[in-house]
Amino acid sequence: MSLKAKHEVLLTIPMYPDMELAAAKIASVLAELMDFNEGQIEEIQLALIETCINAFEHSQSEDQQVFIEFIMKDDELELKVTDQGVGFESDEPGASTAKRPGLLDPVMHKRGWGLEIVRTLMDEVDIESGSNGTTVSVIKRKQTA
Repeated sequence: MSLKAKHEVLLTIPMYPDMELAAAKIASVLAELMDFNEGQIEEIQLALIETCINAFEHSQSEDQQVFIEFIMKDDELELKVTDQGVGFESDEPGASTAKRPGLLDPVMHKRGWGLEIVRTLMDEVDIESGSNGTTVSVIKRKQTA
């Protein structure tokens, strides 16, 4: 599918178990329409799942919703995942632990690789976070044959 202009799809999901999988399915359909290869589609899905799970588990959002914007351009797919939670300091590890009780629990120590996975899978990752929420923007570019 060749896009002359950007197209957008907006999705709001509740923070219910497995809703990240519904969002990933939509990402898959859009990436297929854009002619991404199978490996890239899987990377997009996994990055979106990890980003949504982070919002579910850490945002403490009162409205319990995640807003996802899919922006389709001719050669790339951008995903913006936004919550209206407490935010965090992405450049200072541990700076936001006081806002998230239980984060230093030994069981939680085995976790926390979500953003690193996303950074590995996607071409660009940008995080904007403050006291009114967090937006994680990721971009995947089509591979040229």
